[in-house]
Amino acid sequence: MTPQPGFLPRSSPTDDARRRMILGWFVNYMPTAWNRPWAGSDPTSWTDGEFYLDMARALERASIDLVMLEDSSVVPENFGSSMTAEFAATTKSPKHDPLPLAAAISQTTERLGIVTTMSTSLYPPHRLAQLQSTLDQLSDGRAGWNIVTSFENLAAQNVGLDTLWEHDERYSRADEYVRLADEFWTKDSVSFNGSYYQAEVPGTLPPVQRRPVLCQAGGSSSGMDFAAKWADLIVSVPTGLPAMKAYRDGIRQRLESAGNAPDACRVLYMITPILAETVADAEAKEARMYSPDGDNFLRRLVQLSNVSEIDFAQYDLDQPIPEDATTNGAQSILDAMKAATRGSSLRQAMAGKGESTSLRLVGTPQTVADQMEEAMDFVGGDGFLLFHGGGGLISRHYLDEVLDGLVPELQRRGLAQTGYGPGTFGERLAAR
Repeated sequence: MTPQPGFLPRSSPTDDARRRMILGWFVNYMPTAWNRPWAGSDPTSWTDGEFYLDMARALERASIDLVMLEDSSVVPENFGSSMTAEFAATTKSPKHDPLPLAAAISQTTERLGIVTTMSTSLYPPHRLAQLQSTLDQLSDGRAGWNIVTSFENLAAQNVGLDTLWEHDERYSRADEYVRLADEFWTKDSVSFNGSYYQAEVPGTLPPVQRRPVLCQAGGSSSGMDFAAKWADLIVSVPTGLPAMKAYRDGIRQRLESAGNAPDACRVLYMITPILAETVADAEAKEARMYSPDGDNFLRRLVQLSNVSEIDFAQYDLDQPIPEDATTNGAQSILDAMKAATRGSSLRQAMAGKGESTSLRLVGTPQTVADQMEEAMDFVGGDGFLLFHGGGGLISRHYLDEVLDGLVPELQRRGLAQTGYGPGTFGERLAAR
């Protein structure tokens, strides 16, 4: 790897700024909690976007750094080779396009960073660069691009391909793709002739920030190489403190090998806090949420199949995952699930814990804040990306628990910002 000229400039933050966590929220433009307690009076109205605009305003009132909008273009058939389980679980569909929602959020907020997910396998490079530049202009310098390569063959077929490329080749293509997009944003004219992409385009597409904040979620070795090379912000889901620290150390080593500062990008860990007035109440809530006998167990299996592109319907729930199981999708997640089921079973591994999160955070706002503080001290990471399990789960009630309970506790301890500093989204990240 060689140093990239597009990295945001990194200042030396004060001790107070270094102590403050970066906090974001990862959300899907999908049905909200529609068949669960606290669903509200009209759970079918998610399509008009008003819930998500209210959510963005609430995030900004709480001084959350960013909202990240997930995207995918298929109704998955990963579980049981059928769409039936997906429509019952609503983990990834039905879904609206997040880009118009991002534009609407930019007009109803003033400081919140707005990160949209767009695939290097599905968008033409010039089109993606143009859309991201437009969002950055509309938001006055608050746009970010969550770079994904996609892995679903159904997504490939939606754009006229039979299949998507093998895992490592997708990252090779993505590297060339991002380099080309960066030229669209920064050069007066683009003459690009690469292995996968070519361009002869006059003029530039300048965002307010010179380029949007670049985010990535590489978990495999090639994904980490790519993230360290290009990303300003990395989303990570290693499970447990040692794995979280190993991941952060691995990113630092890659940055230093490329001639960049070891903290030239920020690492956020996915979490789903479960909060209540007492620890016992929170633990009882967790037991209900993750019971292997509850109706939530199916949706968790479906979601796990979707994020890994492994059909978990084919495995005996009371046996470990076979060691020879492979995937062209999220390899790091599959490896983690194999490790979790060794000497155990898939059912036991999933019982009593959330999927797609790095830490078990269950308790009162005070005890959960304790754990988050201890985690950052041990890991040396930069913050957390909050998530509430995909479509069909998010509610105003859960938002209130986190934004009116946990976040104020973090702010009282000086661990979270109580307002936004000056500058663009990227400049504020650079100062943290």
